Amino acid sequence: MLFENITILDENYDRQDHMYVGVKGSIIDYVGSEKPEEDYGESYDGKGKLLMSAFYNAHAHSPMTLLRGYAENLSLSDWLNTKVFPFEDKLYYDAVYWATLLSMAESFRFGIVSNSDMYYFCDDIARAVIESGAKENISRSISEFGPDGFSIKSGERYREMENLYKLYHNADDGKILVDASIHSEYTNTETSMREVADFAREHSLNMHVHVSETESEHRECMERHNGRTPVKLLYDLGAFETNTTAAHCVWVTDEDIAILKEKGVTVATNPISNLKLASGVCNIPKLLENGINVAIGTDSVCSNNSLNFIEEMKFFALLSKERYGNPTLITPKQTLYAATRAGALAQGRPDCGLLKAGFKADLIVMDLDVPNMHPMHDVATNLVYSASGSDVLLTMCDGKVVYRNGEYLTVDVEKAIVETEAACENIKSRL
Repeated sequence: MLFENITILDENYDRQDHMYVGVKGSIIDYVGSEKPEEDYGESYDGKGKLLMSAFYNAHAHSPMTLLRGYAENLSLSDWLNTKVFPFEDKLYYDAVYWATLLSMAESFRFGIVSNSDMYYFCDDIARAVIESGAKENISRSISEFGPDGFSIKSGERYREMENLYKLYHNADDGKILVDASIHSEYTNTETSMREVADFAREHSLNMHVHVSETESEHRECMERHNGRTPVKLLYDLGAFETNTTAAHCVWVTDEDIAILKEKGVTVATNPISNLKLASGVCNIPKLLENGINVAIGTDSVCSNNSLNFIEEMKFFALLSKERYGNPTLITPKQTLYAATRAGALAQGRPDCGLLKAGFKADLIVMDLDVPNMHPMHDVATNLVYSASGSDVLLTMCDGKVVYRNGEYLTVDVEKAIVETEAACENIKSRL
């Protein structure tokens, strides 16, 4: 495809007008101000439109579309124990498959091409993602509530993690990557955390873990582990020896931040989810000041209610201004980087997340010819503060158009809706 006469957000997040971008296979082959001689197939008229990198969702639980609006006005502990865990106890394969397909459609609608998913029934997640044409980092979330010292290696969850790695790592031409996942400190023993960390290191896998989401989680970890915070404990157990994404990090200390910096850990901040559950506000300015890669996650739609990534960007940019009383904190360019390149790096996709020749053609087209995008003194500012999720006109993943002008080209969205609704009713009837 050749995007013609289109405004772009270039690799430096600057605006360039009247540009041409040629996509060959899965790669951005050409970016320039002159129309190329090479035939790239379909021509796309870019008048009144902007082309930019697609989004990378750094922390998600895609099958939880089943629980959209199900657990409301609760603290995290009550949310998990009285609503989410009992519902998830009734999950089954087809429910996860259809819910994931619906989540992929919603992701495409809002410009997300790749999610870092932490869940279970991972075969069914992978099947749905591959059918949809999305990218995905999939991890089998490990929890172990038994006595410390008990090895999980002979258990079902560990075997599922092993099989997921064997069957799906680098599947679908590398669009599927398998991560290791410790669900959290508060759902695991030291032994289980160490064994998952060892597995990640032995197989050179990314690690994905919830960290210091709430004040009580952070404090109770210190009480359980001789004053060690979740970050310090995970560090001691070897969980940060591979490329790691630590989700939330709302209550991390200065010592924790030093550890995250030392080990090159990405923080996946989830602004809307943390607001809804009153978990707190991640200190993004301090993390950025310390050179930590900060990416954006939606968390699940059970704690967020949508995958509207542009809405997530706006909250990302605004929260620190209010929380720390400084309107100069978090620039539009920092926000766009967190939504694109930072997420791609967190996922271990070094050739993704920028509109740049030689990079993967993960691209979205935004409508500029709408009232909310005018006047446009600065395109980055408008994208973060003025744009709407409905302004996404086209989503391309690895050079393939997956969403265009209201049409879902790889997902039967009507069937996904019907099947997900039916699965939800099935589960509720058995609670």
